[in-house]
Amino acid sequence: MKRILVTGGAGFVGSHLCERLLAEGHEVICLDNYFTGSKLNIEHLMDHHYFELVRHDVTHPYFAEVDEIYNLACPASPVHYQYNPIKTVKTSVMGAINMLGLAKRVKAKILQASTSEVYGDPKVHPQSEDYWGHVNPIGLRSCYDEGKRCAETLFMDYHIQNKVAIKIIRIFNTYGPRMHPHDGRVVSNFIVQALKGEAITIYGEGTQTRSFQYVDDLVEGTLRMMDSRDDFIGPVNIGNPVEFTMLELAQEVLDITGSKSKLTFLPLPKDDPMQRQPDISLAKRELQGWEPKIPLREGLKHTIAYFEGLMKSHPEMV
Repeated sequence: MKRILVTGGAGFVGSHLCERLLAEGHEVICLDNYFTGSKLNIEHLMDHHYFELVRHDVTHPYFAEVDEIYNLACPASPVHYQYNPIKTVKTSVMGAINMLGLAKRVKAKILQASTSEVYGDPKVHPQSEDYWGHVNPIGLRSCYDEGKRCAETLFMDYHIQNKVAIKIIRIFNTYGPRMHPHDGRVVSNFIVQALKGEAITIYGEGTQTRSFQYVDDLVEGTLRMMDSRDDFIGPVNIGNPVEFTMLELAQEVLDITGSKSKLTFLPLPKDDPMQRQPDISLAKRELQGWEPKIPLREGLKHTIAYFEGLMKSHPEMV
């Protein structure tokens, strides 16, 4: 049994990670300030003897004896990270400093949940880990993009200077149950709009592409990265390389829900990438042959079922 700290553990991805770690027999400390996370996501874990929930903001130091740290704390959707951009940068940068400081003190291994946003609006397709990116440093998305890029820098410097055992993953578009219904991400937007019979909002002409990864595949890749050989620290892309246009995604959601919602087209947001597709050859090679297993249609069915249940049990949230 390991004692494992998960920052952002009450969030969408963090809650699934906590669940999986408990299932594997570990003790889990879930740290969250509930800016985007929710107790609803982890209420089914509250009675577990090896689960501990702590309300805490990672921009302030935290002290605990732990073996491993998964640093997931940071709003990850444009709606949330642009709401308070200064706070977003502080969460990425000061949160990384505080968690790296903890890892250094207690000699814990620490994993940074970075993002495909470090590639910006890429000029290289698909994106491999050796691509340095094409990021606007002063745009609306910069608080998140540059905050995560700086966090990667800090992780590397703590590793080189202080010998901290680190791992860095770059997460590509992920979806699944427990997504926030108003996080502004395309999958949750389309599903909620379809279930409510509202117009499906498509930005631009809908020809821009994304690669959608189901949350269970992400958790599996994250765990394999933490357990990978000591001299492999990343960064490594964790995502699904199968691309879909926004129009194709909208049609899948409409088909599964049976919704009669119409499509409506709005201007493309500033700095919104036109293409996003991970090169996962490094992950396949280093993470015991890891690759996504759950196809989009199957994952969407699970996600839609979750939102249907949420609309019945907590209609005020949707």
